[in-house]
Amino acid sequence: MKVTNVKTFTVDCFRTNWVFVKVYTDEGIDGIGEATLEYKEKALIGAVEHIKEYLIGKNPLDIEKHFHDIYRDAYWRGGAVLMSALSAAETALWDILGKFLGVPVYQLLGGRVNDKVRIYVNGWFAGAKTPQEFGEKAKIAVQRGVTAMKWDPFGKSYLEISNKDLNTALECVAAVREAVGNEVDLLIEGHGRFNVPTGIKIAKELEQFKPMFFEEPTPPDNLEALKAVRDKSPVAISAGERLYTLKSYKDLFEMRAADFIQPDISHAGGIMELKKISAVAEAYYIPFAPHNPSGPVANAATLQLAACCPNFSILEIMYSDVEWRKDVTNEKLEYKDGYITIPSKPGLGIEINEEECLKHPYQPHTLRHYTGALTDIRPAKTEFYF
Repeated sequence: MKVTNVKTFTVDCFRTNWVFVKVYTDEGIDGIGEATLEYKEKALIGAVEHIKEYLIGKNPLDIEKHFHDIYRDAYWRGGAVLMSALSAAETALWDILGKFLGVPVYQLLGGRVNDKVRIYVNGWFAGAKTPQEFGEKAKIAVQRGVTAMKWDPFGKSYLEISNKDLNTALECVAAVREAVGNEVDLLIEGHGRFNVPTGIKIAKELEQFKPMFFEEPTPPDNLEALKAVRDKSPVAISAGERLYTLKSYKDLFEMRAADFIQPDISHAGGIMELKKISAVAEAYYIPFAPHNPSGPVANAATLQLAACCPNFSILEIMYSDVEWRKDVTNEKLEYKDGYITIPSKPGLGIEINEEECLKHPYQPHTLRHYTGALTDIRPAKTEFYF
């Protein structure tokens, strides 16, 4: 079997663009991966073209060799663009291998530890502006079976936050906690925006609401800052969505800078690299909670991985999405009582519809975090996805 072509499909999805990478072979077995990288799609597509030049004519089943050689020969190693492109290509090769052998990818990674995985939802708050509106939307989510939810209540603050804005954020968290009760897990997002004293201050204020974790309180390029917050935080700290490869996680593990790790299958190296990261985390008794706010292909790949990781804790998923998500793939998810069942079809168990993808071409989007539009993550009237 030889690789004959590699194509990218860029699909507008309101806040960003999904980027699907499809690998074709001379035996008619195709594989799909996802490299969605907000606001860097054009650079990403260029990186995929370089990977295409390497893969054409090669055996797609030699996955580890291809990952190693592409990473080595890039010379300028790591970084979001290269690693996202490589992650998608690697995932697509696993999809091909699973289809070739007629088994789901998780079977190739040691088999299932979990036949279903707990999820927390992101985007449930779309359009909310006031604490009351957050509380109302949270109550609706719980009525639909949600048992854990994440959001960023900190407006457009950066590095520091005024007492007024912090009080507003705490009022928002309080409103959600009151609306959902004490049995629902709350996960508070920081988006890597605060300095050390501010991160510590916020963590201490959040303790009263008993969050599952406080995510990425400090920027991702200084693990010592993250550790400084964790050392003085009364609540669990999570991080890792902007770390790439097992090597990038090495210092985090050795420093014990986070209580939960959140590598992203679209950015940190793909399926096998995340399996390795999870395995090392297991040795440190650190729970594995993959970052997963992207599209249906990344979700399918992460579910396959979650099935076979003993230290898997909880998976992020979008609460609602653009109407055409159901058209661009054949995604079928079984959801009940806060859990998703692991699909068991060969490969990743998902296919893209190329014609439908082309109906929703690339659209430019910009970062919302510091503009006051943070809750515009999905159209305000979109419904629960399940």
